[in-house]
Amino acid sequence: MIYCFRIVSDEVDDFRLEIQIDSNASFLDLRNAICDAVKYEKNEMSSFFMCEDGWEKGAEITLEDMGSDMSSDIWIMEDTPLSDLIEEEGQRLMWVYDYMTERAFFIEMNEIITGKNMPEPVCTLLRGKAPEQFAQVDIFDDVAPAKGNASISIDDMDEDFYGDTSYNEDEFDAESFGEFDEM
Repeated sequence: MIYCFRIVSDEVDDFRLEIQIDSNASFLDLRNAICDAVKYEKNEMSSFFMCEDGWEKGAEITLEDMGSDMSSDIWIMEDTPLSDLIEEEGQRLMWVYDYMTERAFFIEMNEIITGKNMPEPVCTLLRGKAPEQFAQVDIFDDVAPAKGNASISIDDMDEDFYGDTSYNEDEFDAESFGEFDEM
């Protein structure tokens, strides 16, 4: 089976990415395909989260075992096939690629192609420019308090600093992706 994923960002309105990948590929393979498509470095910590309809985070799939308590299941990207956790069209995930600020891509599995396999993931659509992988230091100057030389601290950044933790449902509509041309 082949899974077709649509990927959007809450930071860049015109960014659209589509990845096709074999259902037996690992979450690490999906992470690498996204990184390759948007030219992100692969050596940064990141996690996938299975999400409910309201983008509420569920099970976490991590790059490495971070020594979490043994009372919960531990899912490691390299060891977890996509098919272990993804079962149906419309299933949602979030890929947090910047732990410090919780910056993430919102992912929806929009199609399952049965009876076919893929040796390697393929980026079938890339529209717009992905957000920068790393927060720019000068971004803090834009939100620093106006009085004196006060600076912003990490405590001043709320959930809306880099965008919402939810996503507009219309962003995954086929019309917002346009035609799907093979790249």
